[in-house]
Amino acid sequence: MKIICVGRNYVDHAKELNNPVPTEPLLFMKPSTALLNNNKPFYHPEWSENIHYEAEVVLRICKNGKYIQPEFADTYFDQVSLGIDFTARDIQDRCKAKGHPWEIAKAFDHSAVIGPFISKLEIDPSSIHFQLERNGQVVQDGQTRDMIFSFADLIVYMSQRFTLQVGDFIYTGTPAGVGKVEIGDELVGRLEGREMFRIQVK
Repeated sequence: MKIICVGRNYVDHAKELNNPVPTEPLLFMKPSTALLNNNKPFYHPEWSENIHYEAEVVLRICKNGKYIQPEFADTYFDQVSLGIDFTARDIQDRCKAKGHPWEIAKAFDHSAVIGPFISKLEIDPSSIHFQLERNGQVVQDGQTRDMIFSFADLIVYMSQRFTLQVGDFIYTGTPAGVGKVEIGDELVGRLEGREMFRIQVK
């Protein structure tokens, strides 16, 4: 199982970090050890002073595929969830300034929160509403229809580079509103009004 993530897939998020809007998907990966599920607490790593939350809709790949054609792309995922791509922003900025890869800021243990999966038949995958609350306040409010690259676009593009396999997860990008977490915070994610996770930062 692999976790493929998409950066800068919402225009407003790219702008809030003063990044250019991409013309093709920006991809990076996290290992399976990054997963954090079942509402387990997130332990703030001691080596970063600026961990950011980034709420994202997550797809579960349901069959193997390579060079998937656009007209079949939506048949390659069967379930969706909500997750957080935790990012050590201070470490990432340092790596970017030096021209270094920045997996160390993205792929660390428990940096990929994931909620329970629901069938895509229960929702409209083309327009999913999701929110992240921090200590009871909505800090991110997203609609997948605002993505630069759609689910189908991402699946087609990824499958040209990597064979997609059953059980792979795709983190599809975060909207504007990302910010720093502090020890003691409570983060609650909702997808179409359903609570998908509630985690404590320790």
